[in-house]
Amino acid sequence: MTGTSRLAGIARAAGTGAAAGLVGAGAMVVSERLEQAITHRPNSYVPARALLTLIGRHPSDEASPPGWNNIMHWATGGALGALRGVWAVTGIRGAQANLWHTVVRLAFDQTIENATGVGAPPASWPAEEKIVDIGHKALYSVVTGIAADRMLPPSLASTRGRTSH
Repeated sequence: MTGTSRLAGIARAAGTGAAAGLVGAGAMVVSERLEQAITHRPNSYVPARALLTLIGRHPSDEASPPGWNNIMHWATGGALGALRGVWAVTGIRGAQANLWHTVVRLAFDQTIENATGVGAPPASWPAEEKIVDIGHKALYSVVTGIAADRMLPPSLASTRGRTSH
């Protein structure tokens, strides 16, 4: 396989993974709505405020723009789904990949939210909030991973051995 055809396969996998990420983001929306109906937890607008800060605006801590929240939610779902698609086609698949992807999703969100100054470090959160956030992000990653693994065979998996060095 040439480098050009491998790169094209990775690009296609990223596109397919982005679609899988949107499926995962949809599952996360449904789970959040169900959880909020039970717990009466209010919506968080930290993602929207982080996005607004990234584009040069300065939202207040009370700002609650649902449109910007949706943009951030779906864009993050698609972008990190693209990563999971590349993993699937290169042989990084299954439950272990879903676990790693959950960590990536959590790290991405916390990096953006805390680097922009609109979030609070998770260490300062109540335990219940951590459980809810981790649960929703894990669901996103599992659904995204299942979709990506089903849509993308590991056709670009390396055959260069069984160790990392």
